[in-house]
Amino acid sequence: MAHALVNPDGLHDPVPFGYSHTATVPAGTELVLVAGQYGSGPDGAVVSADFTEQVKQAFRNIGVALAAHGLDLSHVVQLRTYVVDHDVSKLGPIAAAVQEGWGAEPPTQTLIGVASLAAPDVLFEVEAVAARP
Repeated sequence: MAHALVNPDGLHDPVPFGYSHTATVPAGTELVLVAGQYGSGPDGAVVSADFTEQVKQAFRNIGVALAAHGLDLSHVVQLRTYVVDHDVSKLGPIAAAVQEGWGAEPPTQTLIGVASLAAPDVLFEVEAVAARP
């Protein structure tokens, strides 16, 4: 059995915002933990100073990391996103990237606003937990 996402009645619909409220993972499922990925190319350099481009690249990097384990975005049950100088305008690009990757069944997600990340030009970082059925 694969993981299950549940958005309970009594809580707002989080899907338009790019996340689900809860996820269950069956006992015995192997978890794959993906370290924080930022908007870098294969050389480690940030691909753009643009926030939206960094978000898109960071999610592409999650896909590359998962593929190394024979998985894809559909296996992700949880995301943690870190946003430098977060404000409401940054929610749109994040939600759009999640919509592109997961459609109507996004994983759980926590967004954390931070003052800075590992390097001054990194504006966004995302880590993931995936479940191998």
